[in-house]
Amino acid sequence: MRLCALSTCSLNQWALDFAGNLERTRRSIYKAKADGARYRLGPELELTGYGCEDHFHEPETERYAWEALDELLRDEGCGSIVIDVGMPVWHRDVCYNCRVFCLDGKILLIRPKISLADDGNYREPRWFRAWHRDVEQYRLPPSVAETTGQQHVPFGEAVLELADACIGAEACEELFTLDAPHVRYALDGVDILGNGSGSHTQLRKLDLRIDLIRSAAKRGGGVYLYANQIGCDGGRLYYDGCSMIAVNGELVSQGRQFFLDDEVEVRAAIP
Repeated sequence: MRLCALSTCSLNQWALDFAGNLERTRRSIYKAKADGARYRLGPELELTGYGCEDHFHEPETERYAWEALDELLRDEGCGSIVIDVGMPVWHRDVCYNCRVFCLDGKILLIRPKISLADDGNYREPRWFRAWHRDVEQYRLPPSVAETTGQQHVPFGEAVLELADACIGAEACEELFTLDAPHVRYALDGVDILGNGSGSHTQLRKLDLRIDLIRSAAKRGGGVYLYANQIGCDGGRLYYDGCSMIAVNGELVSQGRQFFLDDEVEVRAAIP
């Protein structure tokens, strides 16, 4: 029987700690690869930290994120595995909260968030814009273009059709919306769905996450991976981890909710 090893993780990232965030991201990729995983999912905005707030308006925040991603693309230890990382990306003078899919030193897709969190403690529309356009071409920064050998990459809501699986992304708040993307992705034949999240702790919020993730995996079938940040990243909120993997409506792997480690991997081998 062929098995597909998949990995998600909880990382203790800090706002604007670009060097530290890069190393924790790199170590999580190394761990996933050492365990035989072929796809690794990380938390939302992991290269900058989720809580950068108005620093997302500063060009240097995106530039340092691109420099961190360039380091990962150059690292041979991060090859032979699809890595799904979170970072801010400016496109046509607008900042988007994005997932960036990479494989063997190439960028496969930049997928911007299409539904932003704007209730309770969340104020994402202050810093980002939701994406509601067709897939476009994004011109890479010169240093990244030199590393990848690519001038332009796809930017927009799309899925990746690989040799033996189809991978899609759903970003945090999108799971909670009435028009959740996982519904149409399931109809389009997506096998594996990754959700990189920055979800803070709240009474019974974990129960809600689990219910939604199990429901998404049950209704559409396939695999649903969830990655969440852990710890306080410099602001007022505490992110509670508990990354997990669900298959056809059942949780097959679940990480701890509260811990002091910098990285915790959650993996599963799926037939």
